[in-house]
Amino acid sequence: MTTTPASPPVTALTSAYNVRCTLTFGDIYGQILIWMGVIFASLAAGLGLMGATRPIVALVGVGLILVLSLPFLLFAFTTTLLNHIAFEPKRQP
Repeated sequence: MTTTPASPPVTALTSAYNVRCTLTFGDIYGQILIWMGVIFASLAAGLGLMGATRPIVALVGVGLILVLSLPFLLFAFTTTLLNHIAFEPKRQP
């Protein structure tokens, strides 16, 4: 009869750092206001062109502005979020 050696006890993986997010609403407030301004400006331009002879141009213009501005908004949000993630070393007891 053969016996297998005992395996070492499994310990929980611990990190030497605490992850903390320091993002506040004030950090993204300006970005939200600017993008809302872009939306309202494109809608105003679309409504202004709606009375023209080709209203489809107005709809395409509004859609194009919104589709092209969305990646810039997402990039601004993600970079702002990543800039506010802090790794703080844990204090040793």
